[in-house]
Amino acid sequence: MHFDYLVIGSGFGGSVSALRLAEKGYRVAVAEQGSRVSPARMKAAALDPRKLLWIPGLGLDGYFTQTIFRHLGIVGGVGLGGGSLVYAAVLLRPKEKFYSDPLWNRLGINWKREMAPFYDTASQMLGITPNPGSGRNNTMDEYLRMTAQKMGAEHSFGPTPMGIYFDRPGITVNDPFFKGKGPERNGCRLCGECLTGCAHGAKNSLDKNYLFLAEKSGARIFTRKKVTNIRPRNSGGYHISMKHPLGQKGAGTEISASNVILSAGVLGTLDLMFRCRDVTRTLPKISKQMGRVVRTNSEAIVAALSRDPDLDLSKGTAISSHFYPDDHTHITQNRFPRGFSFHKYYFGPMVNHGTPWIRAVKTMGKLLSSCRDMATNWTAQNWHKRATVLTVMQDLDNQIAFTYGRGPGSMFLKHGLKTLPVKGKEAPTNLEPANRAGAALAKLTRGIPLNVIMESMGNLSFTAHILGGCHMGDSPENGVIDSRHQVFGYPGLYVVDGAAVSANIGVNPSLTIAAMAERAMNFIPPKTTHI
Repeated sequence: MHFDYLVIGSGFGGSVSALRLAEKGYRVAVAEQGSRVSPARMKAAALDPRKLLWIPGLGLDGYFTQTIFRHLGIVGGVGLGGGSLVYAAVLLRPKEKFYSDPLWNRLGINWKREMAPFYDTASQMLGITPNPGSGRNNTMDEYLRMTAQKMGAEHSFGPTPMGIYFDRPGITVNDPFFKGKGPERNGCRLCGECLTGCAHGAKNSLDKNYLFLAEKSGARIFTRKKVTNIRPRNSGGYHISMKHPLGQKGAGTEISASNVILSAGVLGTLDLMFRCRDVTRTLPKISKQMGRVVRTNSEAIVAALSRDPDLDLSKGTAISSHFYPDDHTHITQNRFPRGFSFHKYYFGPMVNHGTPWIRAVKTMGKLLSSCRDMATNWTAQNWHKRATVLTVMQDLDNQIAFTYGRGPGSMFLKHGLKTLPVKGKEAPTNLEPANRAGAALAKLTRGIPLNVIMESMGNLSFTAHILGGCHMGDSPENGVIDSRHQVFGYPGLYVVDGAAVSANIGVNPSLTIAAMAERAMNFIPPKTTHI
């Protein structure tokens, strides 16, 4: 099998690439290591974490991933649609600081002006609409508004722009977004299950727009295919080796493509590129800059658990409102579905201190002195109805680095990604604005303020929005890819996903990744037919 383009991964970068290339007449294939996730699977996953989690080594074949490194914890999605399966459908544009980050601003491009039309296109494709379910009539949103008021930021509070079909809840209608060319949809029921997938067909995940239309335009999609190697062909283009991600025997495949789009998410893309450079050595010219500049979106997660066992905050979308407590910080609330209830064991007492070892000691002391509160959290019935989780992001210049090799950070001492701190720019594990917001929210709800215990005791930064690792430059000495996303030294090999984002966005990055992919594909001309 030979294709003009093979797209590796089906998240926001890969889905955009697949559609635009297919529309231009190219023969396109998409390789996705996960599977198609049916509404029935989503319904099961919303209730049972064993149906949700993707841990192949333990035989768990879900579509929500959790990866723990020495300095960093990352959550994401795997399956046809990538992270859009488990994202909260928040589609925000970044603030001014993102465009002026010196790492990519040195390329001489006015990024704000350059990106504007592609943000518009991606916004239309992803179906952005204000959230009508937020506001003073919603208890959780009202608590967040009051938190913003306590922090002097009520003026910035409002509903989040979302990729969700809200009209006519629970009623099936013909495609309302693409003049009938897309799939049938159902209006949002405000069930709060966005993070375990939308079994009702309301959330605008990528299988409802870009991927759906890509298949209609002729793109072939291969699921259960994990790419293990890319090697150049003597005649041009690349050979691509694939296997079954769960180790199923006899499921290996090798295909060829004139061009390859790497869109496997930051972890998938970096792991494959490191492997091809350092282990199989089929792509030895990949820049040594790879993995040196990785962004966590400067993120922290805090929570407040109400002591009221009868409180029900679950009605609404996963994220419905947000605010900006200062120029650099963005805060959203999260409703967790029942299937996320295991997260209560991740939370411990809230401790705010900038020195990691002191914070760890104080956390241990507070664990002992607040046993009743912690027992309340860990044994809480209907935890998902009573807890409000805050995602706090900043656009500051924090970084972490990835290397590759064997070691304690690699499962069973196999080759794998490993994290390293960047001196002077360490990714934060204690965000004072996050703790201040969590404490204020807990006071308002007469609840218990909580930190992720691996942050407070293990000095790990947790994020759902990992970015970078293949930053842009004008040569392999200062970048991994050029400003058109092509890997230095390898014509026809591109990185088009979150790994190509050079700066902290400071807000949920899905819209930005899609917009950057739209821009990257805009540089590729339509296929010409040779007679």
